[in-house]
Amino acid sequence: MVLSRRTFLKQTSAAGVAGLALPFAFTDEAMVRTVSGRIAPNQMGVTLAHEHVLVDFVGADQVDPDRYDADQAFEKILPYLQKIQRLGGQTFVECTPNYLGRDVRLLERLAKATGLNILTNTGLYGARNGIFLPDYVAQETPEQLAQRWVDEYKNGIDGTSIRPGFIKIGVNNGPLVDYDQKLVQAAALTHQETGLTIAAHTGDAKAALEELQIVQDAGVHPSAFIWVHAQGKGYENHVKAAKLGAWVELDGISESSYSNHAQQVKALKEAGFLNQVLVSCDAGWYHVGEPNGGEYRSHAVLFEKFVPELKKQDFSQADIDQLLVKNPAEAFPIRKRLV
Repeated sequence: MVLSRRTFLKQTSAAGVAGLALPFAFTDEAMVRTVSGRIAPNQMGVTLAHEHVLVDFVGADQVDPDRYDADQAFEKILPYLQKIQRLGGQTFVECTPNYLGRDVRLLERLAKATGLNILTNTGLYGARNGIFLPDYVAQETPEQLAQRWVDEYKNGIDGTSIRPGFIKIGVNNGPLVDYDQKLVQAAALTHQETGLTIAAHTGDAKAALEELQIVQDAGVHPSAFIWVHAQGKGYENHVKAAKLGAWVELDGISESSYSNHAQQVKALKEAGFLNQVLVSCDAGWYHVGEPNGGEYRSHAVLFEKFVPELKKQDFSQADIDQLLVKNPAEAFPIRKRLV
């Protein structure tokens, strides 16, 4: 079953997000895949759409789980996730890709300890001039890369039964170089096979619009694409992407930026695109290579600063629920969204 964006919106609206059964079968199609298994979209609840718990910036040629103590990382990370769970967070989208410190076993432990729904990903990260890309990217075609990612979806990640809940790629500023284009093409091919949403770390608006063109040329609808790090890239560009049907993600919410983020969300709301906005802190994380993981930035500012600021900006509770509950429940279900 391939659901159009409009059909899925209609179904989700009819079912609501407060525990009512959605009007489709409990299969991977239109389900959300967490590290603990499948859930229905209406079980996601309040969702942080882009976060990290552990990252290793050493580069693809040196990254290795033996570079850190997983037990030490678990103990440091756990209180931060417990806090957002106490504040009402229910789903945590963990965006650290392969060769940058993705650790699905650690995520599974954290999910069990907190009760959070945690999503992990497949894909590769080409930003920062490709230093996090393994050597095989240069030799392989988009089809071959896609097959690697499809294999993780079908068979599990790193020898586990844990499967990705979305595709995470990263590209540089536009115009996109060859390997950036290859990653976007591979992501589109993977979506065609699996229905996984594409979340793309994107350098600038030019790159975002180029990515969207590649995705559409491959036959994938823009509603399967999340423009990650869209904040500060210009209202006009946000509207261009939203008009195409893409998700505009305003992440990086912090103690110093929450007011500005709220203003950007308000501008999109006034333009009629609130139902295509995702928000998150892009916070954390345990820094591999630094003593005791270095400084960990809290994810809780979303609840402690950003939501109160939205209320000051005259956002209703329904608006806030749209942003934090309904939008993620449409963005992350596994379903093919094709042109």
